[in-house]
Amino acid sequence: MEVIYTDKKEFTKEQLKSLFESVNWFSANYPDKLFTALNNCETVFTAWVDGELAGLINAIDDGALTAYVHYLLVNPKYQKAGIGKRLTVMLKEKYKDYLCIALSAENPPLVNYYENLGFEKAEGATYMRILNK
Repeated sequence: MEVIYTDKKEFTKEQLKSLFESVNWFSANYPDKLFTALNNCETVFTAWVDGELAGLINAIDDGALTAYVHYLLVNPKYQKAGIGKRLTVMLKEKYKDYLCIALSAENPPLVNYYENLGFEKAEGATYMRILNK
């Protein structure tokens, strides 16, 4: 299996919707907003297999100190192939001079996954949000 990685935002709404649906993320329900949001992000790296969007990582940054990883997802049929790891390596390389690369992991398997990629739990941190439905 050949995986092609790029930082070009050459995905369609339909490709994003399909990828996000593959991992059951509610963002898939808003393909127009998802497409706009990712096109407005400073950093988006994608992975492609035979023309299919197989994985994606994106970050929102302040230009100097902190980059926040908003999405890292890989279609389940391509998981365990190192795609998430490679996307993370690309993102870490881009932000190597920043003070902090942050993300939120909401369940224990993801915490372990991110720890294996070099992330550490922030002591005393609590994930918080305002969800406008």
